Amino acid sequence: MKPLKIAIVQHSAVAPDIEKNTAAAVKLIREASENSADLVLFPECFLTAYCAPDICGKLLPVRDIEGDPQFIKWCESAITENEEHFVRIKNLAAELKIGVVITGFSKGKKYPQNTAWIIDRDGKVILKYSKVHTCDFDWERYLEPGDSFPVCNFDGITVGCMICYDREYPESARELMLNGAELIMHPNCCGDMPPRLKELSVRAMENMVGIAMANPPGKGMGNSCAFNPMVWTEEDFDNTVFVGDELAETVYYADFDIEKIRAYREREDLGKYRKPRAYKRLV
Repeated sequence: MKPLKIAIVQHSAVAPDIEKNTAAAVKLIREASENSADLVLFPECFLTAYCAPDICGKLLPVRDIEGDPQFIKWCESAITENEEHFVRIKNLAAELKIGVVITGFSKGKKYPQNTAWIIDRDGKVILKYSKVHTCDFDWERYLEPGDSFPVCNFDGITVGCMICYDREYPESARELMLNGAELIMHPNCCGDMPPRLKELSVRAMENMVGIAMANPPGKGMGNSCAFNPMVWTEEDFDNTVFVGDELAETVYYADFDIEKIRAYREREDLGKYRKPRAYKRLV
């Protein structure tokens, strides 16, 4: 099996302009295809932009704002897999025979969800993941959280997603690992990156998974990155594949050698000898 080449997009979305963001996504996917990428990873909420109406910033009870016209418009702007801009991304994936991890606010039961979709080389959605750990200390309290960490098969590799604040909870990556994930795609949109990079490095190591993270550029932001799981090797003890510049608006590329990862997982023991009976407060 050849290494999987991931195009990691470090690009800012325009708020809230889904047409411009879709046009940018199309251009970036074509660029990734020209560079022989297998899978393109976008930052958090790229199509819709990661933003909410001003009234959400007041952090009032939802019953006090759900009748506000701006809030209603925001909820109605959440997309589905049949929305025209999303369909353009699916069709482009099929045309170029490339995988895409695209992101945006999706329609929930009543309120939006923060969602990542994995689209395969035939333009089919093979995974839909909605952010479980919404930032309830801020305006994300108005989003509907997801309730599971699904995985899918892309090019014979088991892949899952977590989004931004999910990273702060070790259970996210561990649940994905227990579901069989070999690679985790991590759309992101936040700053204060140095400690978050350390978290991602540890999540990769402790779960023996590869992790790729895409974040928009900006002061204290950027630093799109990739980590492999290998630390107990003859080469060194650093599992960093790369960490990008915080300000660069670009596409980074990372290769994951799946055969090497699988061999490492087979011989090493991280995660193999868990004692769930002792974890009495986890569930």
